[in-house]
Amino acid sequence: MAAPLARPAKTPAPPAVPPPAGSTGSAGPGKPGAPGGPGTRRGQRRAVALFTVPFFVLFAAVTVLPMVYAAWMSLYREESSGLGFGGTERVFAGFGNFTEALGNEAFLRSFGNIALYCALYIPAMVGGALVLALLVDSAMARARRFFQIAYFLPHAVPGLIASLIWLYLYTPGLSPVTDALDAFGAHWNFFGESEAIFSVVNISAWQWTGYNMIIFYAGLQAVPREVLEAATVDGAGALRTALQVKIPMIRPTVVLTLLFTCVGAIQLFDAPKLVQLRANTMGEDWSPTMFIYTVAFKGHDYGLAAASSLLLALVAGLLSFVVTKLGNRWKAS
Repeated sequence: MAAPLARPAKTPAPPAVPPPAGSTGSAGPGKPGAPGGPGTRRGQRRAVALFTVPFFVLFAAVTVLPMVYAAWMSLYREESSGLGFGGTERVFAGFGNFTEALGNEAFLRSFGNIALYCALYIPAMVGGALVLALLVDSAMARARRFFQIAYFLPHAVPGLIASLIWLYLYTPGLSPVTDALDAFGAHWNFFGESEAIFSVVNISAWQWTGYNMIIFYAGLQAVPREVLEAATVDGAGALRTALQVKIPMIRPTVVLTLLFTCVGAIQLFDAPKLVQLRANTMGEDWSPTMFIYTVAFKGHDYGLAAASSLLLALVAGLLSFVVTKLGNRWKAS
């Protein structure tokens, strides 16, 4: 009979290593240092505060405090005594500056001018930017990077410099544009009473169309390619795909662009200010911001200027609310 096989000896288990001094064992949920533990949450709160506090400090310094100071200034007016030789005295006016601004014909007329400007500028600029973005995004487009940079370059030019360039191009005898128009027998007075507003619209559209085209193009890049391929398989052409697939899918981007455009349009200043130097029919109070500038720095009525600024801010806030509500309704449709 064969001898039974010997069982292999068991390997002794290694001795347990005691935890280091001060250690509380492995970190688990709810323990400091564990994911989701109190220590991690405190670190996240510090990180959030580190990134948000500078924004709120700058926002308060450049937005809230100036508005508070403007509100304080709007409650006072300066009155002179002794035929102007006795100096000026600051007098509490209450809401007198606001009633004066609301009753000022030039101030109210400036909002009418801006309303007409918006009616011409916003459809032309937003529509042009959307069309350019769709063309660059189309399957037939070539050299997309080149066109993106080329369309964006006008926005890289500061607004004041752009206005000066176009002021030169509008001036007869200096501009090759007016010379070319005269050569074809087409005369156009860029500084005429009814033509000046088109000159202002052209300056703004030239500067901002490329910028908004980049925003629309970025939104189009987020459209799933599978959706576009499905539209193509279903027989949709390029135009139908753009109108019924691409544009509806970038509605939030369009609404945001409209919001920023409307708020920026009512603050228009540099383009009409420079065009007004040649188009005398526009006047120095053509836009609300031009009216505020004239009242403050030429009329030295800082109380009226502050009250007008607050009224302009109120109009901008109401306009933002209306555009947002209409945009949300369009997105939900």
